Amino acid sequence: MYHDPGPDGMPVVGDMVEIRILDEDPPHAIINSVLPRKSLFARKEAGKRTGVQPVAANIDMVFIVCGLDANFSVRRIERYLTLTLEGGAQPVIVLTKADICDDVDEKIEAVRGSAAGWPIHAISTFTGFGLDELSAHLRADVTVALLGSSGVGKSTLTNYLLGNDVQRIQEVRDFDGRGRHTTTSRQLFVLPSGCCVIDTPGMRELGVIDADDGLSGAFSDVQEIAANCRFGDCSHQGEPGCAVAEALEEGTLDQARFENYLRMKRELLYIERKNDAGAAAAERTKWKKIHKMARDLNKRDRR
Repeated sequence: MYHDPGPDGMPVVGDMVEIRILDEDPPHAIINSVLPRKSLFARKEAGKRTGVQPVAANIDMVFIVCGLDANFSVRRIERYLTLTLEGGAQPVIVLTKADICDDVDEKIEAVRGSAAGWPIHAISTFTGFGLDELSAHLRADVTVALLGSSGVGKSTLTNYLLGNDVQRIQEVRDFDGRGRHTTTSRQLFVLPSGCCVIDTPGMRELGVIDADDGLSGAFSDVQEIAANCRFGDCSHQGEPGCAVAEALEEGTLDQARFENYLRMKRELLYIERKNDAGAAAAERTKWKKIHKMARDLNKRDRR
């Protein structure tokens, strides 16, 4: 699912807009409207707020970038995959820093179990390993967004693809692979092939919101297993005939993957309940104002 900007929507990088040229000196333009989007990558606003924060629009493909160093996390990849599918873009999983990893094949296999069949590429911008295969995705008719946490090598990859150091980069911490927020804004670049690439800042908080379809796509295996439970409303918490519990016991479903699925389901349920409570409170406030206005009018008529 994607979100249209609506009449008052603010543009984000990747948006197509209608502009009006002002006949002034120097000439400049103003944005009249944001055109409907074909896709949108969005996350929950940071902190306790439950609003949607758009990240990039009209994306055809998302490179989910994760380092093969201390930053490596299959669970984080699953989260990005959920939001990418919800936004309407095609995911490609890019594992960077292959030159400093001693178990590349093992980590690729670990990701493959959660990738839902989407492409996986291990690369090194230092040696050039894997970059020819990755570049095959960068066609002239495609807009690609690079998404991942700080320090995974998004800006380094952008510089490599452009053949020029246009994006500033910094070293990451050795003990946990985390980097500083070197890229602080979203930027769109046009590659020599004509492909558009959007580099984005690292995201330390990646909350899911309104992502039921994305969750179904990213965890289709979990939902297929759950469909075989004896009871349609099975909570997978010890009910008899639970196919999920059986799969976990047999090892055909990874425990950590299932727990990540449940975690995101709980997040979606919490946000849904909070938004419903907020809407109900707003409705009560509206009717209190209406009743107060009616009482004031009655008092005035009695005078």
